[in-house]
Order: sequence, then C-alpha cells, then structure tokens
Amino acid sequence: MAEIKKATGFVDWLDQRLAIKPLLKVLMTEYWIPKNINFLWAMGVVLLTLFSILFVTGLFLLMYYKPDVNLAFDSVNQVIMQEVAYGWLWRHLHAVAASLIFLIIYIHMFVAIYYGSYKKGREIIWISGMLLFVCFSAEAFSGYMLPWGQMSYWAAKVITELFANVPLIGDGLVVWIRGNYYVSDATLTRFFMLHVVLLPIVIIAIIALHFYSLRVPHVNNQEAEEFNFEREAEKFKYGNKKESKVIPFWPAFLSKDFFVVSVFMIFFVYLVCFHFNFAMDPINFDPADNMKTPSHIYPEWYFLWSYEVLRGFYFDIFGIPAMSIGLIAFGLAQVIFFLLPFLDRDPKVIPAHKRPLFRIWFWVLLVDLIFLTLYGKLPPGNDIYSLFISNNLAGFIATIIFIALFVLLPIITAIERKNRGGAK
Repeated sequence: MAEIKKATGFVDWLDQRLAIKPLLKVLMTEYWIPKNINFLWAMGVVLLTLFSILFVTGLFLLMYYKPDVNLAFDSVNQVIMQEVAYGWLWRHLHAVAASLIFLIIYIHMFVAIYYGSYKKGREIIWISGMLLFVCFSAEAFSGYMLPWGQMSYWAAKVITELFANVPLIGDGLVVWIRGNYYVSDATLTRFFMLHVVLLPIVIIAIIALHFYSLRVPHVNNQEAEEFNFEREAEKFKYGNKKESKVIPFWPAFLSKDFFVVSVFMIFFVYLVCFHFNFAMDPINFDPADNMKTPSHIYPEWYFLWSYEVLRGFYFDIFGIPAMSIGLIAFGLAQVIFFLLPFLDRDPKVIPAHKRPLFRIWFWVLLVDLIFLTLYGKLPPGNDIYSLFISNNLAGFIATIIFIALFVLLPIITAIERKNRGGAK
C-alpha cells in the first residue's frame, strides 16, 4: 500500500488519492501547443462549449417534454414555451446551439482540410472528428423529430423511407427503424431514446477519443512546420519562452481560447435573444398531420447539401431507378470525407496556399457545397420543359462536381508530389 502522508491542503489530499497533479500535467500544463496558430484553432473549444450548452439545456427541457404523439407538441409549444418560467429561453438556447454547432463543425472541418491536418499521423484525429460529425447529425435529426410538428413528422417519414431502397432487407429495415409500419408513437419513443441517452453517450466517448488522439502527433500549425515538441518544451520550461515554438495548453493557449469563446458567446446570445427563429422552421409550429403533406419537405440547413446530392439524380440510368442512384450518391457523400487522408496521395503536410492544384480543389469544393446547400432549400422542378430554369439540372451538375472532386483528388495530389520531387 502506498504511504499516505498528512496533507498540506485539499489539493494535496486529493493528489495522494487520485494523482490529480500528474493528470493535470498530462492534460494541461505540460500538453504543448504550437505558437504559430490563429483563432481558427479555437473552434474545438467553441464546439465543446456549444455541446455543454446543448447538454445542460436539454436536461432542463427533458423535465417537461412528453415523448408521446398525443402530448409531445403541446409539451413543447404550450408547456415549455408558455407555462414554464424561462422555458422559452431554454428552448431558444437549445435550438440556436444545435444550429450553430454545425456551422462551427464545418469551419473546424475545412480548416483541417486547408492546413492538411488530416494526414501523416493524424488520420485517427480526422476519422474520430468525422465520426463526431455523423453522430451530431444523427443527434440533430432525432432531436428534430421530438417537437412532433408538421416538418418533424414528414421529415421522419421521408428519411426513414429512404432505407426501403436498401437491397433485400429494405422493407424490413424501415419497419425495424420505425417500430411500426408507419411513423408512429413507437418511432417517436425510439428517436427520443437515441436523442437523450444513446447518442450523447457515444458523442462524449468520441470526444474523449478525439482529444486523446491529439496527444501523439500533436496539433498542426499554420505553416505545417515540423519540429521537436520535447526539445521546444524544454526551452519553455527552462525560461527560454521567447525562442520556444510551443506554449502549454494551460494557461497560455486555453486563455486565448477563452477570449475567442467569449466573443463567440456575444454573437450566440444576440441570436438567442433577437434572431432565434432562424433555427426553427415555421412549418414545425403546426401539429403533425399525416393527412396533410407540406408542399415542400426539406431538412435543416446543415443537411441541405447532402439532401441535394440525394435528389440530384432525377432520372433513371441504365435501368437503375433514380432514387437508388441518389441513395448511392448520398451514402457516398457521407463516407467520402472519411477517406480523405487516404485519397490525398501527397504525404507531406502543407497548407493549401502552398499547394497550387490542391488550393483550387479546396475552393471549388467549398463553393460547390455552398451551392448544394442553397439549392437544397429550393423545390425541385416538375416539368421537363423547365429543366434548364429549374433546380434539377443545377443540383445534378453540382452533385457530379462534388463526386468528381474526390475522384480527381488522388490524381492532383500525386501530380503535386511529383512536381515537388517527393517520394511515392
């Protein structure tokens, strides 16, 4: 048994029993971050802040929400919004945080792509980040169902029906997901369980993996400069802080993160108080009605680009139904980003502004995704004669460009490696 001495204070008492000082060294005071970074590297802490807001506000909303098709709508729009003190505030905080978390995820994701932070030892960081994106997407969709408004019901119906296109097991899979032959109380209960129990646990576990995976390859920097972290850390610890290329996570780096989070929270509170409606679909303030189909069914803005990929194929090809082709393209769009570290054939970590071909690829991808998002909100054209003035052709071309970009990525990165004289 280890010798327990008389504690000099509460922290020392805990340290003798839980070894908190070595833990703090590993996680904070001796976890080293490059100096050569900008405010975009704070997006991870902003995401953690938003997830904390979602978690806390979700607990408050959970106290009054009823996961029942006959009670869900009124429990949200009557009880929480009108009867519970500050219930409207908790709902607005939850809705705005749910929307903004995807904005920050996309920024975080494209910063990593731009600076090449997905390769050469950082593959697990990237893959765990993409797993978080998938889990947050599932969390957002399951939460979108819970108010049981018009768009909640019909979005659930449309999305679950997509699984009917899975070969051999499609019809059975739809029934299994819904818990019934149609979207019903069993469906709402299942998605409620996913939203408040299973997915949050999985997200917390992947967040832990994501942060842990940063320990070995360390955080990337603006110029992708490679240096010996241990040697630079020794410089810092022995007082040569100016020449050292690293700073400790706490307090030097995290204090800067707190400043970025504080500025972001000003923007966040402004939206919550004055423009919260952007995170709430007006159609969803009508109770769910399975006899009244909305004129245009669409998901939240952060899913619009993949939704447009899904419906981009509006005609049959070689006898394959358009829906099946669209579903394949949709599935590919969800998986393709996972493969980015392996599609990029240039092993050297270099930011996009130093890679001419990749820089073009990056900006075309970003513009194409914005285009798909904007067109995803528009209703599809119904008339073949209006093809060239409708959303259909534009969405199809943008979808083809999206797929082609990832087909071309191994080629352009191999050309850049060859031009630079890099190894195969």
